[in-house]
Amino acid sequence: MAYRLKGAFFLLLISVSLLNVSETLGGEAPLEDEARAIVERAFDYWRGVGSVARFEMTIHRSDFERTMVLKGWTKGRQDALFFVEKPAKDAGNGTLKKGREMWSFNPKINRVIKLPPSMMSQSWMGSDFSNDDLAKSDTMIDDYIHSLKTKKMTEEGVVYTIESVAREDAPVVWSKQELDIREDNILLRQTFYDEEMVEVKEMTAEQIEMLGGRLFPRIWTMRRVDEEQRYTRMEYLELRFGDDLDDRLFTLNSLKNRRP
Repeated sequence: MAYRLKGAFFLLLISVSLLNVSETLGGEAPLEDEARAIVERAFDYWRGVGSVARFEMTIHRSDFERTMVLKGWTKGRQDALFFVEKPAKDAGNGTLKKGREMWSFNPKINRVIKLPPSMMSQSWMGSDFSNDDLAKSDTMIDDYIHSLKTKKMTEEGVVYTIESVAREDAPVVWSKQELDIREDNILLRQTFYDEEMVEVKEMTAEQIEMLGGRLFPRIWTMRRVDEEQRYTRMEYLELRFGDDLDDRLFTLNSLKNRRP
């Protein structure tokens, strides 16, 4: 099943056989708390209390394509650790995120580098996913004002469209994001807008199936809206939720000494 609107995580081209019931919210705007709660539940569903995953990332451009295999661990809303397993030339490259801080490790120079906040939005290893996208940071929950734009009934259930506008003092790159979230907390689509409120990229989900004991999209695609042949596809090979991961896993020592 694919739900795609136009072209950006993580989303699906929902079947045209809808119940044909669509409600655009008018009158008084729903409370921000209601929209925020929908976003919070989606992020918690995405990451779980803890998760362990292996996934394949394919970076596609008009003139080349390359694929990596990664292993990642997440805990709660803010901690994440990722390592490249393949190809051999990139194996051992790692990324650690704790709260709003992030570090990278390059085994070739045996050095840990702390990334400044400005680099959270930068491309991760040349992909269309940013450092923040890969870790699926929850900072947008607090950094944005959320409102419920539409509520649509589909064959798979109600889908909420949330508009998230950045707070004036928030240290973010995207001035606005839009999210399509199904009532079972599955994020279907996430769209990113620049300071001019122009759509820049969109993440969509495909192949929602049982993974790690819950319904979850197997494939996520991040695509630049102005370049048809530029996208990054992430496919889960293994996924497990609910692990009570040790806090010592998410440390600089672990980043430097742990191997995939």
